[in-house]
Amino acid sequence: MYRRVPHHPQLTRKVSPEETRRSVTEQLDFLNRFIDNDTVYLEVGCGDCALTFEVAKRVRKSVGIDVSAEIISSHRRPDTLELILSDGTSIPVPEGSIDVAYSNQLMEHLHPEDARTQLINLNRALRPGGLYVCVTPNRLTGPHDISRGFDPVATGFHLREYTYTELIELFRDCGFDPVIIYSSFRGHAFRVPRRPLLAVERWLLRQPPGRARALLRGPLRRLIDNGRLVAVKSRVIPSTGQ
Repeated sequence: MYRRVPHHPQLTRKVSPEETRRSVTEQLDFLNRFIDNDTVYLEVGCGDCALTFEVAKRVRKSVGIDVSAEIISSHRRPDTLELILSDGTSIPVPEGSIDVAYSNQLMEHLHPEDARTQLINLNRALRPGGLYVCVTPNRLTGPHDISRGFDPVATGFHLREYTYTELIELFRDCGFDPVIIYSSFRGHAFRVPRRPLLAVERWLLRQPPGRARALLRGPLRRLIDNGRLVAVKSRVIPSTGQ
């Protein structure tokens, strides 16, 4: 697609160095609590690799996976960085070789069947007790793609948006437990008590759409919008293949 559509926004969108630095800094501020100089880190959907490069300075090894060589950065790579092409669901690294896996704004772009396959492959790639840090928009505050203007659920490039409840159930099915929820306020991340948050989510789902939208403003929206899930590998799930 990127070869046939050279004007695709992912190839042509101009991002200022300041914007890139701000995004990388914000993500690193959160990831730093899970990585150290002995960590083997994996980023799925690494895009321009700006974050993957920065993490490579702080860990034993940093691996970036993406679906297209057209958007993987061509900058000179440090010895601690490896870039790999994937079909979108495979995680072609040795079994049990990853300590921390990370994706940002990726899950919502996968077909639900592909999302499950990718999670099972991530489970295989992680060591026992390894972490998968997943950032994805919450369905309750969406749609978060172009369909926001005309559909109640995402029907554009976001193939499915999830609630926390749906993601936790999916992660557990794929061998991850516990699943911890973090949110942030004014740049500070904090762990959110899961049971109350899921109870609020279930309550909002029972409200008429107009009332739910009205309620999801201010602090409640920020709490749900800024969520990050940290899933711990608890058991081995048979791989679906690479």
